[in-house]
Amino acid sequence: MHYDWDETPELNITPLVDVMLVLLAILMVIAPTIVYEELIKLPSGSAKKALTKIPPVSITINKNKEILIKGEKFNFKGFEDNFYLFAQDKLDSKAAVLISADKRLSYGEVMMILGSVKRAGFTEVSLATNG
Repeated sequence: MHYDWDETPELNITPLVDVMLVLLAILMVIAPTIVYEELIKLPSGSAKKALTKIPPVSITINKNKEILIKGEKFNFKGFEDNFYLFAQDKLDSKAAVLISADKRLSYGEVMMILGSVKRAGFTEVSLATNG
């Protein structure tokens, strides 16, 4: 038997690719439905201490630069000092603060109020918008 070394065999991999694509499609359909269940014992927590939710503080500024917080009016020019004293006595510094300002006020005026609230120790401060 004589072998011709110049002859190269041809491989037809099309059926192999077809089978692999079918297997991949089956795996993609079945994989989301597989649920793994781990049986573990969780440590018990302290159920005695209840979480207290701190109500948010709402600051409203109208077009005449009148500032309202919990029914009390503040002067715009002396707001920073007055708010600092008010916050130390009547507000929790961990409460979220929502500032609602009239759109006719300038950006700098609203940012002055926001900065005053931040300097008073509040960390969660946001501006309210319509949509």
